[in-house]
Amino acid sequence: MRTVDLIKAKRDGRILQTEEMEWLVVEYAKGHIPDYQMSAFLMAVYFNGLSNEETLALTKAMVAQSDRLDLSSIPGTKVDKHSTGGVGDKTTIVLVPLLASLGVPMVKLSGRGLGHTGGTVDKLESIPGFSTELAPSQILNQGRRLMGVMAGHTQDLVPVDQRLYQLRDVTATVESLPLIAASIMSKKIASGATALVLDVKVGSGAFMKDLDQARKLAQLMIDIGTSSGVRTVALLTDMSQPLGYCVGNSLEVAEAIDTLKGEGPLDLTLLCVELAACSLTLSRDLGIEDARRMAQEHLCNGQALSKFKEIVSAQGGVEEVISDYSLLPQASLTHTLTAQVTGFITEINAEAVGTASMILGAGRATKDATIDLGAGLRLLAKRGDFVNKGQPLAHLYTNNKQALPEACSILEKSICVAKERPGIKSLIIDRLEGPR
Repeated sequence: MRTVDLIKAKRDGRILQTEEMEWLVVEYAKGHIPDYQMSAFLMAVYFNGLSNEETLALTKAMVAQSDRLDLSSIPGTKVDKHSTGGVGDKTTIVLVPLLASLGVPMVKLSGRGLGHTGGTVDKLESIPGFSTELAPSQILNQGRRLMGVMAGHTQDLVPVDQRLYQLRDVTATVESLPLIAASIMSKKIASGATALVLDVKVGSGAFMKDLDQARKLAQLMIDIGTSSGVRTVALLTDMSQPLGYCVGNSLEVAEAIDTLKGEGPLDLTLLCVELAACSLTLSRDLGIEDARRMAQEHLCNGQALSKFKEIVSAQGGVEEVISDYSLLPQASLTHTLTAQVTGFITEINAEAVGTASMILGAGRATKDATIDLGAGLRLLAKRGDFVNKGQPLAHLYTNNKQALPEACSILEKSICVAKERPGIKSLIIDRLEGPR
């Protein structure tokens, strides 16, 4: 085979055979295909797409070139979860200890934040001493002992995908459904779980702005999971406003702990319970209503919080943060944004909120940028709430005084207030699943 022939075939819309896709991935992994040719292939895929069979072949070929985490020594059905990214999404920090307390093992390997979306690893590292860099042996030992692990991706996890994503990022080929699906699912399959819950975000703060496209992505990932022996369920969830009230690393950790205490925001609690319920139904013979009830009980009776404390301690973190949030990184400057008019909040643009938080120091504009773990913002009202002129809408936190004017301007423009109360939006839009 020749790389140029496969580029030409995809350029002209031909469907590649499984062995052709496998050859392409293997040769690229070996360094025999230069980046400029692979970039040309990715652009051809961007314009002409991939069939479901091609996408599955690409996914499996990338997994075959990766180390795989063997979770077989951990008892029970190992469940994983993936969110397509949003603003204020701290569900992993709640879900892992919640499921572990219910006897469902979850080894969650996460990434860092980039742009307006936050990263779970950054949030966890705002807990003093908490280590997300765990060796496979440490992951397995903790998984067997505590049923829950929250760590970062290893460099050996699907290295081909890491290289391809870097190319996609600089060649304007990120927004391709089959490439997105293959990237996500290759890492999930290599992570060793036998069941997977996907949280596919839709709205201004999500990667997927369009519901139909989000549904297509969810179904494609379900098909890949099912074909790879991983039982997969997907939730389509609203990300037109931030999840919860806090955006920023240490702020989100505190809000997640509140949720583990049964005192969290309604939307965050609802989503965590639903994700946990889906995970429970994948791991045992249980109806969804019973699963929801069990998850809610463990948030209220202290068992999920107790498991979180165990996980924090096991990974070197200061467990006292659970009762003393002042031990988390704090910003030196606080500014309050107030309402300019009286009325109902009709919209809070999640992407703009995430951008404001990034400018305050909580996020990265580039992969190599450093972040301020204490920076971010706390909303004081959400969509549908009535506010009076002069009423506080948000607190902004930063260590960079020069960042406040721009962040305030962006945040103020992101919040729309009108005389009429807006219609109700469902947080959980739909649930999709493959065959049992």
